[in-house]
Order: sequence, then structure tokens, then C-alpha cells
Amino acid sequence: MSGGRGADGRGTRGGGGGAGGRGARSTAGKDTPGPHRWEAFREGLRSGELGSLPVLLSLASIWLVFFVLDGNFLSPRNLSNLGVDIVGTGMIAVGVVFVLLLGEIDLSVGSVSGLAAAAFAVLNIQQGMPEGLAVLVAVVMGTAIGAAQGFFFARVGVPAFVVTLAGLLGWNGLMLYVLGSSGTINLDDRGLVARLTSHYFTDVAVAYGVAALGTAGFFLVSYLDARRRAAAGVPSRSLGGIAVRTGALAVVAFAAAFVLNRFQGLPLALLIFLVVLVGLDQVLRRTAYGRMVFAIGGGVEAARRAGLAVAGVRISVFMMSGTMAAVGGLFLASRVTSASQASGGGNLMMNAIAAAVIGGTSLFGGRGGVWSALLGVLVIQSIASGVALLGIQGAVQYMITGGVLLVAVVIDSLSRRAQKAHGRV
Repeated sequence: MSGGRGADGRGTRGGGGGAGGRGARSTAGKDTPGPHRWEAFREGLRSGELGSLPVLLSLASIWLVFFVLDGNFLSPRNLSNLGVDIVGTGMIAVGVVFVLLLGEIDLSVGSVSGLAAAAFAVLNIQQGMPEGLAVLVAVVMGTAIGAAQGFFFARVGVPAFVVTLAGLLGWNGLMLYVLGSSGTINLDDRGLVARLTSHYFTDVAVAYGVAALGTAGFFLVSYLDARRRAAAGVPSRSLGGIAVRTGALAVVAFAAAFVLNRFQGLPLALLIFLVVLVGLDQVLRRTAYGRMVFAIGGGVEAARRAGLAVAGVRISVFMMSGTMAAVGGLFLASRVTSASQASGGGNLMMNAIAAAVIGGTSLFGGRGGVWSALLGVLVIQSIASGVALLGIQGAVQYMITGGVLLVAVVIDSLSRRAQKAHGRV
């Protein structure tokens, strides 16, 4: 569902793409009165700046429907399991977001994730390599694969679709070769990787502390950003607007902490995922590198004429995609405490790409954000969880997910058309 931020995070290319997306803005350095803010918001919707609204409405509708059909859907146990289940695919989707921001695609992420899990299992379990070092080797392998694929795309000129399609086949074959005749390698249940998805912070203070820290951090960053923008004479958000957004975040954060504490507490996997999202969101919105990614996604030739290192940035996003695919593969292996010939297969690649698109990253490039990975994978995994609770055939899950993805792409296309009509693209 179309959304995202511009190169500087101001929402100039389609509104907020994730949890931190931006809506109506005030005039340079001045607070915009409430009615004027509402008018600006409505004008943004008319001009195609939908932000996170479509995906949030979709998620709310999905949760409501499944809750009506089975009250256990919103139980603390199911929501806690949902919070862990989204991490592996979500990590992969974060890397896909970086590639999609350039208007490209990476079809190899599923195979790379499976290869990373297989490499870790062989090195740690069969070869006796220390677990921390085996994790590092697996992740660096993903980075190297991304760099190689990015090189063929950016330097040699092979289309990304072809390069990564070859990677999908080649890396999957290498994974099967690495696993050998056994086919499946079980991980150490008490090891670091296994604990990634099995460890919970049972102390209720941890979940509430993270909620409080996240809320306070959001307010501080938003306030300092507004002061900096106001001092520069550019549009900035009013203190009241920041307070409202912080309050909304606080409600969501403390409600989530309350629900998680009613089961086993805050999952370590979910905490790591949120930290990664916050960190990479800052990279995209507040660094020169992030601005270059958005600029190249908005127009390659214009970015090249502006003197940007187009080839280098292109290679780097595929490196990010490979790295996050490897990280996601380790989390997925942790969930089942094994690496097998099925690792990275099935519908993993499609789910990762669909999550990024459904969450708000445009297939056309230049719009989106890492929080779209969280929103999108929540939609996909919520559908899977609801279908499983109701005992419905898995085929129905694919049909529903496919329909949601089609709606997301249609909204993205209509949003771009509206923005072009209003001169915003």
C-alpha cells in the first residue's frame, strides 16, 4: 500500500511509509492551526499521499475478522507467537525494501537465507566452529553474495531480475550441496541461534521499559528534528502534533507490552527486530546515504547528473539485501532449530517481497521505508495465523495474500497517478 518518505524523510514522495511516516506539515517554522492541519491532511490524501493508512486499515480489518471467527486470535499466546513468527521473514523483507527503493527486485533472498542457515549449521554442528564465528561467517557470506549480484547489475549491466533469478537457482543448489546427503542438520537447542526465538524476558519491567524508552526516544528525536527544521526556515511539525503522535505510539507500545507480559514476556527476537528497524530507519531518513538511495530511486539519470555514485549505491543495496536475507535465514532456522533442504524454499521469497510492497514500499522506486516491512509482514503472518486457527486449507491463505498484494499494487499505481496529476512526482 503505497507510501513512504522522500530522501530527507519529509514525506514529499508519498507520505509516511511506516510507523514513523509523516502527514500534514506546518508552514516554515510556524505551528499550523488544527483545522489547517486537517485540511493539509485531506489534500495529501486527494493528491495520493496515503501514507500508512491503507495497510493499517487492512491490518485492523484482518484482525477484526479473525477475532470474530475465533476469539483466540487476539489471545496473548497467539499474539506473542505472531510477534516471533514475523521476525525471520521481516528481516528479509527489510533488505528487500532497500532494493525496491531503487525500483529493482531481488529474487534470490529466499535461497540466500537458506544457504546462510545451512552454512551456519555445517560450520557449527559438523565442523565444530564456535557459534559466534559461524554466525559471522554466514552473515558475511550473505553480504558477499549481495555484492557479487550488485556488481553484475551495476557494473556489467545485467538486469537485476536476471541476476537474482540466477542467484535463486544457483544459491539453492549450493545450499543442497553444502547440506550433503543428510539433508537436515539439527541445531543445538541451548545454543545462541536457537535462543534467538526461544528466549523471553519474563520480567514485566523489561517490556514496559522498552515501551517507555521507545516512546521517549520518539518524542525526543521528533522534537529535535522539528526545532532544527524550524531554525532552517523549512516546514516543521508543531509541538502539539508531536505530542499527539507520541501519545498514539505510547498507547500502542504499552498495550503491546501488556499483552506480551500476559504470556511469557517480551520475546528476544521481536526486540532485536525492532532495534534493527529503528537503526535502519535512521540510516534511510537521516544520512547522506539514505538520501542517495531515495534520489536514485526517484530518477537514475538525474541522480547521475547530480554527481551521485550510482553504481556504488546500487551495489550497496544488494549487499544490504543479502545481509538481511542471511540474518533472516538464521532466525528462521532458530524457529525450527534446524537447517534442511526446505530452508529458504516454499513461498518465503514471495512473502518477503509481498511484505515490503503491502507495507508501503513502491514497486516503482523512490517511496517507502523499513517500517513497511513490519506492517507488511504483520498482514501476511496474521492471515497465516488466522487461517491456521480456523483450520482452513493453506491454499486459502495464498489466495487471500495474493488478493491483498494485488490491492496494494493497484493502490500504489493509483497513488502515483494522483501524485503526477498534482505535480508531486
